[in-house]
Amino acid sequence: MVSETIEISPEDIFGLIALSGDAKASYHQAMLLMQEGKKEEAEAAVVAGDATLKEAHAIQTKFVTLEAQGKSATVGVLMVHAQDHLMNTILVKEMLGYMMNMQNEINELKGMDQQ
Repeated sequence: MVSETIEISPEDIFGLIALSGDAKASYHQAMLLMQEGKKEEAEAAVVAGDATLKEAHAIQTKFVTLEAQGKSATVGVLMVHAQDHLMNTILVKEMLGYMMNMQNEINELKGMDQQ
């Protein structure tokens, strides 16, 4: 049962949006690099994206933990928007692994070497 209402700060909400967007941009960059045959650079972009996504996920975990402790917040459209960004970034990350594997096979078939 929820016993206390808290306010989620705009900094946390905008942090979730910005970090999610930054992580997604890194994942997109990784795919572009992979298409150019730059496998090592692509993998580095994935690592960078994962680190940024971890920061975004930490913000979400804070919200979930507070609610599990019996505290809740009024959820507005901006918070829903932030959660949408995070969810979409997680989906991009999940699909990226499959896509990079396929692109690696394509690159090998084309005879593209690491550039």
